[in-house]
Parts: sequence; structure tokens; C-alpha cells
Amino acid sequence: MTTYGTIPASSPAQANLEYISRAKERIKAGLGTRRPWKLMFHFHSFGLPSNFGDAVSKIKTNVGYFRMNYAIVVLLILFLSLLWHPVSLIVFIVMMAAWLFLYFLRDEPLMVFGRVIDDRVVMIVLAVLTVVFLLLTKATLNILVALLIGAVLVVVHAAVRRTDDLFLDDESSGLMTGTSSGGGVVGSGSSP
Repeated sequence: MTTYGTIPASSPAQANLEYISRAKERIKAGLGTRRPWKLMFHFHSFGLPSNFGDAVSKIKTNVGYFRMNYAIVVLLILFLSLLWHPVSLIVFIVMMAAWLFLYFLRDEPLMVFGRVIDDRVVMIVLAVLTVVFLLLTKATLNILVALLIGAVLVVVHAAVRRTDDLFLDDESSGLMTGTSSGGGVVGSGSSP
């Protein structure tokens, strides 16, 4: 008996396994785009900036380079602050799913109405939506304190983390001002 023109049917179990397998691969690839935590907290890469201009330069460079790591840190602090607010935690988990699919685990650029949306725009829109939705759950004080703690940690780390050992590619040079063309070393040169 011939079966020309028929479409082979796969079982729902196979489809679920394929979906889970693809999700695992996307998670591995997505988390692979963040910078290594050892590089972020390398002991010998810390030093106080010599002046305010040096601090601002370091902050710009480090925020651009460790952008995904900083987002993870702030989201973790926000999650921990919401443990005693179940409704807020549910909203946060829903927003985390949006973060995962729209920012952390995307393989290709986000397209909306035929236009490519930059990663920074996606991150800013998701951050604003997360904060607005969480503020609607009436956990305002916890959220504001968590965001303040996260922002202080990011700014302090970015200001004291030296930039002379960071190697940037074209993708991560979006927030930098003094990048070299291609994949060069970025740094102010005045850091010890």
C-alpha cells in the first residue's frame, strides 16, 4: 500500500520532547551570551577611579559589557524582595517569562512591524513594564528599595571595576563611547 501525499503524524509526546529539547538549547545559548561571573568579580580588576570623569567612563564601559549580568543581578534582588508578597511574586514570574523569551533567550533580533528592535530598547521597555506592573500590586516600598539596592550595586561595581582587561566585540559595544573598531581592548588607559 502506498501513502503518497500523506503527512506522517508524530505523537504528542515526541512534540513535547522536541519543545523541551529546543528550550534547553535556547537556555544554554541564552545564558552563554552573558559574561562569565569570574570575569565580573575578578579580584585584581578592582580599583578606585582617579576622578569623576574616569568613574563615568568606567560605568559606561562596564554597563555595556556586563549588561546581561547586571540585569540578572537586579532581577534577582527584585525577586528576593517579593518573597513575602504572593500576588507581586506571580506578576514578577509572568514578567520573568517575558524577560526570558524577549531578552535572555532570543536567538535572533526582535522584529516588530518589519523593524528590528535593539536589545537596549527591549531591556528598557521590559524593565519599565516590570516595575509598572509590580507597582500596581501595591508592594511599592519593597520594589523601590530593591531597585535602589540593585542600582547602587550596579553603579558601584561598574565604577570600581577596571576596564583595561575587557575585550569587546561589535555586539557589546552599543553603550560604549570609546570602542575600537573590531574586537579590541576597551579602557580609559588611566586605570592602574
